[in-house]
Amino acid sequence: MNRKLPRRSTLLIALVIVVVDQVSKALASSALKGGHNVAFLPHLLSLQLVHNTGAAFSVLQNSTALLGLLSLGVGIALILWIWRQRVLPFWQALASAALLGGTLGNGLDRWRLGYVVDFLALEPIDFPIFNGADIAINCAVLCFAIDLWTRRGDTSHG
Repeated sequence: MNRKLPRRSTLLIALVIVVVDQVSKALASSALKGGHNVAFLPHLLSLQLVHNTGAAFSVLQNSTALLGLLSLGVGIALILWIWRQRVLPFWQALASAALLGGTLGNGLDRWRLGYVVDFLALEPIDFPIFNGADIAINCAVLCFAIDLWTRRGDTSHG
């Protein structure tokens, strides 16, 4: 696939990710307050509210300020990098948008609340509770890998 996305589309996708992430966290916080757990997809996914002061897998627990600054720095760097591009290869654009949206989604939580709202719990395995921004960041990694794979041997991308 040789499709490309303009920077505005890339930034718009990131904005949609941030909005969906923040709305889903607000809904989950409201619906799950008081310790309520909800079976969303029985035996697969439940909704459980957790306030996470660390990063993925509870790394850097109680480091909200540091992680907030890291989110801000990564967000600014990504916005500047995307803005410098007129167009981006399709998978690279999706990866950049997902990484920016996820970073800003969790960053907004850290700056506003002092923690990240997590609420998606996988049932069949013991896995940390996560949120939409986390999904976006993981999708970014997948999209970057697809970008590398699909453009291997292409000398035109510098």
